[in-house]
Formats: sequence, C-alpha cells, structure tokens
Amino acid sequence: MPESSPNRLSFNDAVVLVKKTGMAAFAALPVFADDDASENATAEGARIFILLPDEDEGWTLRFIAGPFFSAAYAANDIIPFEEIPDRVRELLFMPTRCEEDWLTDQLQVLLGKLTQAAGIGEQMPDYESQAAKGAGPEAVFPIAFIGRDK
Repeated sequence: MPESSPNRLSFNDAVVLVKKTGMAAFAALPVFADDDASENATAEGARIFILLPDEDEGWTLRFIAGPFFSAAYAANDIIPFEEIPDRVRELLFMPTRCEEDWLTDQLQVLLGKLTQAAGIGEQMPDYESQAAKGAGPEAVFPIAFIGRDK
C-alpha cells in the first residue's frame, strides 16, 4: 500500500471529498514498455483514474489510459462501483478539478491540466503546445496496456 502524504487521499477519503465538495480527485500510474526493465526507462503512457462528482450517483470513477503524444485512448470508460478493482482502491488520490472537455485531450495534456489544477504541476512540461500525432482508425492498443481484462 502506498505511503500517505499530506496532499494525497485514500480512495474512500477521496470519494468523501468529491461527494461533499464537488471537487475531483485523481491518481495516475505510468505505463512502461514490456521489454524495458532498465532503471532509465521512460513512461510510454499512463493509466489515470479520476473521481468526478455526479448529480445522480454522488460520484463516478473515470478510467483513461493510453500512450503519450497520441490523440487515441486505449480506454476512456466509467468503471461501475461494483467493478472497481482492489488495486485502484489502494491508490492515493490527489484533490483537483476537472472539466469535461479535458477528457478529450491527449493523455499528457490531461495529466498536465489535472496536476496544474491540483497545484503540483510546476514540474510538468508544457505538452499542450507540442505537435500532436494522430492514430488512424486501424490503431489497436493491446489490452495489457490498460491493465484490464476483456
């Protein structure tokens, strides 16, 4: 289980925050190439879990995953409460805000906006001004990239 830090919340505490304040909270996990186990490996993408306020349910969990510098996501889903894996409930979440149109940005831009809104984005590069690479309709990402069973 990850160590707690002053700004990070357990899953349950993050849910309470989202329900009470209408804020959002997120956790992000980098994705590395399967064949690169070196210490100098760089992340190729990320898995992002965003707790968002919802008028009907009180909150929802959005799961977004994919490669960096691509306009295509490998996943952009809402995970139903009963299907949230234990490993997600063990993550620490950062309070932030999230606007609906951010969910269509490239992954690194979304991550940059979430971290900026959380007040921890000063170390993130300005990805929004960089050129985008698109993926055609034939682009398929392996299910292992997003870490979910079919």
